[in-house]
Amino acid sequence: MSEESIVVFSTFPDVETARRIGRALVEEKLAACANILPQVESIYRWKGAVETAAEVMALIKTTTWKYQLLEARIRELHPYEVPEIVSVRIDSGHTEYLRWIEQSVIE
Repeated sequence: MSEESIVVFSTFPDVETARRIGRALVEEKLAACANILPQVESIYRWKGAVETAAEVMALIKTTTWKYQLLEARIRELHPYEVPEIVSVRIDSGHTEYLRWIEQSVIE
């Protein structure tokens, strides 16, 4: 494989927003897929206070060479002032699945 696959984690305020952004990323070939996990409880520090919020998590599969474009697009579409956008490299996995990720984001 010529490119390295990654998983990008991002949280959203609701399922509709996660679906809308996830679909846009896949349609634009910035991501191979976005798995939406509803009902995540987040506890975080924001502007000096500890907050708790019900959120939706998305696991977005892409490649390292698409990451910058994907991040920019999430920031453009996301309603949060500072959205969570964290990538993790996939060290190993099913070769055919990783190849599918790469082929899905090729223009």
